[in-house]
Amino acid sequence: MKKHIAVLAGDGIGPEITDGAVTVLQAVAKKYGHEFTFEPLLMGCCAIEACGEPLPAHTVERCLASDSVLLGAVGGMVGDPRWDNLPGDKRPEAGLLGIRKAMGLYSNIRPARLWAPLADASPLKHELVKDGIEIVVVRELTGGIYFGKRGRYDDEKMGETAWDTETYSVREIERIARIACELARKRKKHVISVDKANVLESSRLWRRTVHAFAEQNYPDVKVEDMLVDNAAMQIVKNPAQFDVLLTSNMFGDILADEAAQVTGSIGMLASSSLGDGTRGLYEPIHGSAPDIAGKDIANPIATILSAAMMLRDSFSLTEECAAVENAVLKVLNEGWRTPDIMSEGMKKVGCREMTRLIAERI
Repeated sequence: MKKHIAVLAGDGIGPEITDGAVTVLQAVAKKYGHEFTFEPLLMGCCAIEACGEPLPAHTVERCLASDSVLLGAVGGMVGDPRWDNLPGDKRPEAGLLGIRKAMGLYSNIRPARLWAPLADASPLKHELVKDGIEIVVVRELTGGIYFGKRGRYDDEKMGETAWDTETYSVREIERIARIACELARKRKKHVISVDKANVLESSRLWRRTVHAFAEQNYPDVKVEDMLVDNAAMQIVKNPAQFDVLLTSNMFGDILADEAAQVTGSIGMLASSSLGDGTRGLYEPIHGSAPDIAGKDIANPIATILSAAMMLRDSFSLTEECAAVENAVLKVLNEGWRTPDIMSEGMKKVGCREMTRLIAERI
């Protein structure tokens, strides 16, 4: 199989972790007889420095010409005036929002899995995680408050005032509900839909639409509702109750990171962003961590697992995906750890060495 992969290394630790994923994909290609080509492209701070835009038109064009896109991380150091003082549509993070929109990617799938060798890394009590955790957050990606109208104005009494708008349509809600229900059918046939329907009009439409769509199209899938504040509490109180968690854009952004930390490390968790076709955007859920960039201490596993999701979800290479996941599990069982998941008695390695260990076990 021949596949062309666009690589958006991005900022901070992005180049290090995408190099790791590319190395592992090359090992997969060699073992299974595939031909993967990789095209580096600019997005984020590096794109602003090179051409004054967080998402150059060339990057969009080449991503749309690829079979799928592998992303590292986007964003600079908090408080850096080079980025913080830019208008919203010129900030590094605008590139990420823009590429998702350009590719028509409306669903973000974030598995939060507690790997058995890392059970002790979870901050929760052992009795809460002893049977394992595997929550899949299905987040709507191109609607909601992140893409709504926004602005600022001067109020005579209160001073400068900013506003953002949460907007959702029935069509947007139905298509993300379909993704969640399809996924649930392959798992436990249970979806918990998160909203704030006791306060927000957009959430009331969300709740009504999700139920109507599921009842008509997925009668075998049980759909329950949970308010977002309760969901945030339940993830740390009783995470085992969750299987597929369906959320709006902003709620999913927050809850997915919380679920990630419950599993022990945000550096272990992958994600995929998909639309109606097979082309997707695959990225770790963590940030660019510019404070550790270039120190060879970043954890590449989330990006490597994102590449594994690409193999399965965009290229239909199920066996190859499993080979990568099994290689990761072998390395963890052997006691190898990057600093973020290090514990007593384990063997500490850097980003490059962790990549090598995983690639050798494909």
